[in-house]
Amino acid sequence: MLTLIFTCLMVWIFGKLIWIAFKMTWGITKVLFNLIFLPIILIALVIGGLVSVALPVLIIIGIIMLICEIAGK
Repeated sequence: MLTLIFTCLMVWIFGKLIWIAFKMTWGITKVLFNLIFLPIILIALVIGGLVSVALPVLIIIGIIMLICEIAGK
């Protein structure tokens, strides 16, 4: 009986820890993408001569950010 209670509590606690880890990983991934990878990709596109691709991507991302900011308030 104690083994069953211990097993249930252990699965419950570690399940919560795994869920928190997934949420933190998703948050870290979003931050890394928005602050590091996206600007590097846009700069690489401009240096590579693909301004015609980088500019529309930058405009679309800007519009999406404005909509998210307005919707968040």
